[in-house]
Amino acid sequence: MSAISLVISMLCWGIIALALTPVIWLFLMPYMKGWSRAERRATDLLHEMLTPEQLRQLLWHGYLEIPSSTEPQRTYRVPRSKGYVQVLENGHAIMRLCLQPVEFLPDADVVVLHKLMIEANEEVYLQKANKYLCHD
Repeated sequence: MSAISLVISMLCWGIIALALTPVIWLFLMPYMKGWSRAERRATDLLHEMLTPEQLRQLLWHGYLEIPSSTEPQRTYRVPRSKGYVQVLENGHAIMRLCLQPVEFLPDADVVVLHKLMIEANEEVYLQKANKYLCHD
């Protein structure tokens, strides 16, 4: 095998490995050493609550985008792990929201919590959240 074909072969395998990493992580994540039963159940619930496209977005981009039911140009960007929920209007961040449960919940449950609260009653969600305006 020539050196060029060996390099090309290694590059192809590298690209395949990078493409498969999030998919492998999706299936192995709940069973990693140290995960509690609650964290595994939370991940299972998250998989049930999200569409395949939403799950892919959460894995690949690290956030879930939830469209507003009251403002067509508004989207809520919920992070996969701890962090602020970004409010986007026409693709631009206008504010960050902080709304956390009083007691510990696994990250997957917090994502589900934000999704359900935004979809069920967006106005109450916004009332309860601490708001931080974004300045450009």
